[in-house]
Amino acid sequence: MKALIIEDEALARQHMQKVLAEHFPQVEVVGTAGSVKDTVEWLSKNSADVIFMDVELSDGTCFDILSQVDVDASIIMTTAYDQYAVNAFKINAVDYLLKPIAVEDISRALSRVEYGADSAPAEPQHSATPREKFLIRLNDRIVPVKVSEIAYFFSESKNSYIVTNNNTAYVLDDSLDAIYERLDPAVFFRISRSCIISEGAIDSVSKLLGGRLRISLKRGIEANTDLTVSRARVDGFMSWLEA
Repeated sequence: MKALIIEDEALARQHMQKVLAEHFPQVEVVGTAGSVKDTVEWLSKNSADVIFMDVELSDGTCFDILSQVDVDASIIMTTAYDQYAVNAFKINAVDYLLKPIAVEDISRALSRVEYGADSAPAEPQHSATPREKFLIRLNDRIVPVKVSEIAYFFSESKNSYIVTNNNTAYVLDDSLDAIYERLDPAVFFRISRSCIISEGAIDSVSKLLGGRLRISLKRGIEANTDLTVSRARVDGFMSWLEA
């Protein structure tokens, strides 16, 4: 498991590296950063499976990072303050560790990354009755869009969108979590936190550096968002595609 440590205090960074090396041999620290700027630059060129993310950094907060770069890694928030817990839940952090951090806290958080846990944020369960259409409100009109006509869903700037097979895009009020739980899991797969794709829209899949996958859409369907399968979801995606 490759880890990135984001912490603006050098001693705290070194301490976290030491704890991980001594107690968690399955974790390899592949990078460290102490500012928003350095973290955005690192993530634009590298990837990790898990990020230990301090909230308050030398030039802003960790939420500034998430507004500038798409993060597919599992996030474990580390902070001396408890007022950020709600925001941590909103970004689907797998755990929220208050300093000083005990080894047991890190162990619990890493278990949630590796195996999942009932108390950790997770993909929503699918409904037993998948929805067949979405009703799109356009000013004074309501436009029904059949699920069978949808190529993919994506989120951007706090909005969710539908893109149909004929490249018509609609804004939705629901979050991707709410959308995904009402979709047929045999037809749709969530390839990242910001994108859900239909099997019928996929033309081919290619490998990228770092173990991720890139999806190419069928002719005539445009990609309005990044169609990269995050590394943590690659195995599940391939199993879904082969089913």
